[in-house]
Amino acid sequence: MGDLKGALPLVLDLGDRLVVMCGGGPVTARRLRAVLDEGALVRLVTPWACEDVHDLVEANAERVDWLRRDYTGPLDLDGAWLVHTATGDPLVDAAVRDDATAQRTWCIDATDASATTASVPARATVATPDGEVTVAVHTGADPLRASTIRNGIDLALRTGQLDLRRHRPRDGGWVALVGGGPGADGLLTTRGHELLATADVVVVDRLAPRAVVDRLPQTVRVIDVGKTPGNHPVPQTRINEILVEEAQRGHGVVRLKGGDPYVLGRGGEERLACEAHGIPVEVVPGVTSAISVPAAAGIPVTHRGLAKSFTVVTGHEQIPDLPVGSDHTLVLLMGVSGLNDTAKSLVAQGRSPQCPVAIIEHGFLPTQRVTIGTLADIGSLALERGVESPAVVVVGDVVSLATH
Repeated sequence: MGDLKGALPLVLDLGDRLVVMCGGGPVTARRLRAVLDEGALVRLVTPWACEDVHDLVEANAERVDWLRRDYTGPLDLDGAWLVHTATGDPLVDAAVRDDATAQRTWCIDATDASATTASVPARATVATPDGEVTVAVHTGADPLRASTIRNGIDLALRTGQLDLRRHRPRDGGWVALVGGGPGADGLLTTRGHELLATADVVVVDRLAPRAVVDRLPQTVRVIDVGKTPGNHPVPQTRINEILVEEAQRGHGVVRLKGGDPYVLGRGGEERLACEAHGIPVEVVPGVTSAISVPAAAGIPVTHRGLAKSFTVVTGHEQIPDLPVGSDHTLVLLMGVSGLNDTAKSLVAQGRSPQCPVAIIEHGFLPTQRVTIGTLADIGSLALERGVESPAVVVVGDVVSLATH
């Protein structure tokens, strides 16, 4: 057949069908794993096997029949729907290939691209809530070229550059709670990008990475439920209802939030609301601003010799009793509006008025700004500089490591 010029790519259902594999090396291991993942039954013909093949056989003993000997002829292929050979011996591989062809069974000869009658293309697969999407690349007798192209497609799939949206009605929708990180596009996780490329509806927060949202196709409906300090135009109960309503209409819904959904982000409430209506929910962690925004200013929340523990609290509520030493780092989220009262409360609890404090506004964005002071003067400094949210406040000795 040559290098399969003009070959017709096919998708085969190998579930509970016999695949005969000859050879026990690394190539066989890769293909053995692939056919087992597809539910095949395997007859393995080889007197020896590498460690990976051994492990796969042991883990799938009920589905792999290992004939621990050399290939002996056509009877070894009896009943096979597909044959794969990679023994490393050209004469044996040719014999397997010829015997398979004689009985009209497709054979993948992994050792000779110019003679094989079937080939496994380079594949890229991404899991979506609507099922796996697999893209295959075939370039004839140049598998390295196919792998290179596959890698580019794989990157495009995982960074949301390729549209993965479903175009047929679903039996039921789904919701994904995706943490968008501190707002910079590059800090959104790969899984977040994959789900955004799959969603029909995106329910977005004010602090989510907006440039990512701006690049979504016009067919994606964006619902903005962003809150600003003292202004919550869409209450949390209504946000929960929106997620449920959109999923019940059969839509794939991404709830794109700033930071991490489970760090003062009410992600738990949203998940419970969806699950109460039988809607499947996936939670995708995000880079929490509690750690990432201080890092943007060069401030680690822990550092040997300075701090070995930290606490994250919301500035909207009274500060709980905490360790009062400056070697215990305190990170305040949503703490700008009540900063003056918070500083006084911490001093009243026993922290030194000279304990260092940093305010990082718009972490990782071009507008990032850092204000550094102490518990004694941070309130007046913030007022003087016109500090505004979004900002993260760090209290403790680690502030001395700030680079901005």
